[in-house]
Amino acid sequence: MHVLGPALSDTRWASLMGGYRVPYDPRPALRRLEQGDASAWDELWNELHHQGDIGEASFAALPGLVRIHQQRGIADWNTYAIAAIIELARDGTRNPPIPDDLKPCYEAAWRHLADIGLRELVAADDPVLVNGILGVIAIAKGQRTIGRLAIMYTEDERIDLLADYF
Repeated sequence: MHVLGPALSDTRWASLMGGYRVPYDPRPALRRLEQGDASAWDELWNELHHQGDIGEASFAALPGLVRIHQQRGIADWNTYAIAAIIELARDGTRNPPIPDDLKPCYEAAWRHLADIGLRELVAADDPVLVNGILGVIAIAKGQRTIGRLAIMYTEDERIDLLADYF
């Protein structure tokens, strides 16, 4: 494993568990995404997170997702949203902790994505992208509940949630 995540040649990828609690190797989907195949997102969303469940493959994939996001130079809501969903799922008692050997690269990727988000927020005007960026920044700053609200609810839904209080 290295700072950018597990080396793509690392044989451990094939044995990492995904969101379905079965081995899932995200490398082929990451390669497709890197080549501009947006359909890879469907697989990544489906396999890295399932009904609140995540696995070690989710943690291992995040550094690659952040690297690809940066290389593409296109603000994509998917990167922010899946990162936030994976991180928030860590709160669930049935999900595994980040393996010790993945923790440094996972945490570095998180910090880097928050930094990218701060830059991309300036030009962002799509509400879904803005919500994703704000969610990641909030979570990175320790404001997990605000991050959850940004990621899980639209502006209209947040207004409805607050209607009884104001």
